[in-house]
Amino acid sequence: QVQLIASGGGLVQVGGSLRLSCAASGLTFSAYGMGWFRRAPGKEREFVAQITGSGDSTMYAGSLKGRFAISRDNAKNTVNLQMNSLKTEDTATYFCAASRAGGRIDYIWPYDYWGQGTQVTVSS
Repeated sequence: QVQLIASGGGLVQVGGSLRLSCAASGLTFSAYGMGWFRRAPGKEREFVAQITGSGDSTMYAGSLKGRFAISRDNAKNTVNLQMNSLKTEDTATYFCAASRAGGRIDYIWPYDYWGQGTQVTVSS
């Protein structure tokens, strides 16, 4: 049984930082590309970032590149999202996900497993 448990969300002021983590179990972690998505209130879910199984390639939503950084630790079966210079529009529930298709990095992969989400609220 695959489990993806996201943590690290919370309340932060504009300009602050947060680091989200996602702990994976029940899968061969290094064989999966991992991604982060978010859904703001009243909006569709949107892609944030993804990283290949080896961790050597990443892809970001264009508007987030430079502020957000995805990384992974295959020894610990975790994927992280460092979020800096946060804005009120970053307020959302953030989800991690795992994809078997994690090869080429130039398109958003179809994702097979999803975590439960962690809430990020950025206040002004």
